[in-house]
Amino acid sequence: MQKHINKLTRWGICVLLIVMAALQANGNLPTTLIEKVDYFIYDLRMRWEPTTFNPDIVIVNIDEKSLQEVGQWPWNRGVVADLIERLTDDYHARAVGLDIVFSEPDNSTGIQVLEGLAQKELKENAGFVAQMPALRKELDFDDKLARTLAGRPVVLGYVFSNTPNDNSKGLLPTPAFVDADLGERSFESAIYTKYTANLPELQKAAITGGFFNPSPDADGVIRGIPLLAKHGAGYYEALSLATARIALNASKVKPVFLQADGINSQSFLNNYGSIEAIKLNSTPNKRIPVEPLLTALIHYKSKGGPNGGGFAYVSASDVLKKRLAVDKLKEKIILIGTTAAGLKDLRTAPLGLDYPGVEMHANVIASILDGDVKQRSDSTRGFEVIQVCLIGLLLSFALSRFKALAAVMCTTAMLVLVIAFNYWMYQSFNLVQPLATVLLLIAALFVFNITWGYLVESRKLRGVVRRFGEYVAPELVAVMAEEPDSYTMEGEIRELTVMFSDVRGFTTISESLSAADLREYINIYLTAMSEEIRGNRGTLDKYIGDCVMAFWGAPVRLEEHARLAVASALKMQSIAQGLSADFVKRGWPALKIGVGLNTGEVRVGDMGSKIRLAYTVMGDAVNLSSRLEGITKVYGVGVVVGEATKTAAAEFAYRELDRVRVKGKTRPISIFEPIAIAASIDDAQSALLELWHQALDDFRAQQWDVAEKSFLSYLQVRAEDLASQVFLERIAHYRQNPLPADWDGVATFVSKFSE
Repeated sequence: MQKHINKLTRWGICVLLIVMAALQANGNLPTTLIEKVDYFIYDLRMRWEPTTFNPDIVIVNIDEKSLQEVGQWPWNRGVVADLIERLTDDYHARAVGLDIVFSEPDNSTGIQVLEGLAQKELKENAGFVAQMPALRKELDFDDKLARTLAGRPVVLGYVFSNTPNDNSKGLLPTPAFVDADLGERSFESAIYTKYTANLPELQKAAITGGFFNPSPDADGVIRGIPLLAKHGAGYYEALSLATARIALNASKVKPVFLQADGINSQSFLNNYGSIEAIKLNSTPNKRIPVEPLLTALIHYKSKGGPNGGGFAYVSASDVLKKRLAVDKLKEKIILIGTTAAGLKDLRTAPLGLDYPGVEMHANVIASILDGDVKQRSDSTRGFEVIQVCLIGLLLSFALSRFKALAAVMCTTAMLVLVIAFNYWMYQSFNLVQPLATVLLLIAALFVFNITWGYLVESRKLRGVVRRFGEYVAPELVAVMAEEPDSYTMEGEIRELTVMFSDVRGFTTISESLSAADLREYINIYLTAMSEEIRGNRGTLDKYIGDCVMAFWGAPVRLEEHARLAVASALKMQSIAQGLSADFVKRGWPALKIGVGLNTGEVRVGDMGSKIRLAYTVMGDAVNLSSRLEGITKVYGVGVVVGEATKTAAAEFAYRELDRVRVKGKTRPISIFEPIAIAASIDDAQSALLELWHQALDDFRAQQWDVAEKSFLSYLQVRAEDLASQVFLERIAHYRQNPLPADWDGVATFVSKFSE
């Protein structure tokens, strides 16, 4: 019963862990720990990604060299206009993205001062006033930049915000689409209320613009960037998306909605609802998968900076001074950024704390061009729930059956398979599947099952040791410890071999020794006998005064229980002889023991009362074993075994002592004295055994004279053989007292020890 309760409890806890993991995977039980682990795994994956050089994207760097040659930043808009003109007209760039906002007028030329002079101090100076239109045109760098932007593939950058006290400045570009274009469809996106954009004349002149708001995760690391954001009723492009669109000669951005079975399902969209991709009407069309809030994961293909290996960097001053070969920038996508000290636009990325912001845009553009935008699909949650349940149940089933080493190997294999499958999905299908939940579930199931094995199974082991350690040998306890649930003290019927061993003349011994000597005498004897029994895989039952009771075949099943018991009985006789010699040297009485063995079905298990129980055996076979131990005194032998024991341990040579009917039994049995292993018997011993058995046959045939002669011959070899004397006495008695016609040669014992 307890075994089933333990199994149910174990499975119940495993199922609880799986359910909690499934709830977490489905978003019903969010935890920051899982989120942090997933972040860590994503970042680790990015760090392991090999650097991939993209020849189509070049970063024009406002570096230290440029600042020394051109001047400190910010440069006037005239220099920026010259830079754009060089990139588009001289170097034939496909598209230019500016990671810069021109939200304030350029006052660096002093045009305002000249305007003031023309209106005040020098307004009477006709020549000066006449030159003002030309000066205004020459020094109005905002106008110059606007004229330069017109008709060129340049994308201006700007910033959205939700700061309550800020005022919006500048002019936003035309949105990619507005709410009215979506009909009744709706979806979630980043929403902003304020912006810092470019001067209206600049934005009107530019082909388009794009925001460069970062989208950091909860830990401050930027792993994704919104490709579209909402302001008012319009949806606006990110700098990276707008630059890629211009480079691909696409005029429109079209949202691609989730579909069910290839047909738009309004309820499906509203409930699950989101845009699953953005499509550009380029040739061919570009489909860019997006995540919730219209975010795209940044696939970091560069380690960052001029030496990051992913993108070519050129100095802005080299572009301005036309030091570069035309093919260096021809048909390239240009992003203008900075690495100069004090101007660094650095962000926290999975690859480090100082990743250039301009390269984040470059990585997104590269992914759009290559068509390898990583994504977490809308089926991610469902897939993760299924994965958690399947792996959790499979691992729970396996770990509940495996030993510690196999459990470690199974868990390791499962971890490798899960990680390999996740990486394969990432590399082959650009799918970023969550990994933390299933990894933590595998770890939790492993730790729980190992802990369960240690606490519960070790408790079972301690129970086995506690229950059986006093009875059986340590090696048997070790066997039982491997499957502790298989061994209980509940009663059962089993074939065993039972032993009783007793000291001859113990009453006389006890009367001749002091209490201290008697205690030592009996302790030495019991210890030696017990060690032999346990050493030969026997189970000690109890001590009854000087009597030792033991059995073989329980609690651990032993196919050779009879052989082991007979071997122990013979060894105990040898040990007793050695102890006797030592005792005599001490001045103590000699030691002789008698051993009775019998094999048969008995009931074994916990027996006794509510006050005290003991692991013991009961049954007719046990009683007969006790009777056989008593009979050893009658025949003067050390060991007597029953017929079943002789049959089961046939490798020994035996002397049949007699056929007897013990007290309480009506059916006669044959009793035997084991001599030694049959293979070790020499010719003389074999002849002596043959003589004995012939004498026994003659006795049963009532051939008194022949039998008497044989028994006397036997005594000439073994002068102290009491069994021969017993039969000689019977022959003398039967000669004087004729036997009945139905005499069967069986000796009937009317008491435990006497006929």
